[in-house]
Amino acid sequence: MFTVEQIKTAHSKVKSGADFPAYIQDLKKLGVIYYETFVADGHTNYYGANNYKTTSPAKYPDLAIAETSNEEQFKSDLKAHQEGKTNYPTFCSDSAKSGIEKWTVSMDEMTCTYFDKSGTKILVENISQ
Repeated sequence: MFTVEQIKTAHSKVKSGADFPAYIQDLKKLGVIYYETFVADGHTNYYGANNYKTTSPAKYPDLAIAETSNEEQFKSDLKAHQEGKTNYPTFCSDSAKSGIEKWTVSMDEMTCTYFDKSGTKILVENISQ
């Protein structure tokens, strides 16, 4: 099974949101079938076959997640990030301000889903292959 170290190596190639599809392909090759990233501190739970799970440590000090989501602001910030206009720390900070608690990525469905604190789906995106 895959390790956090292997995932870090794949992630080191990501410079902006524009690099995300290639990163997802790298994770699929490692055997990751699903993951969830928590905006508050940046830790991620990665899941593989046979109930395999590994967790990356927190990446930054805790961010306060807004109680109320702002879907339009989030979509604007996400678009800027995907166009390479913001780095990952800025995107995470922007997401927290817009009330995004976490995002999940399904390798089977090739989707990235963003959730607010109540567990409501704010946005489901298809990942280009």
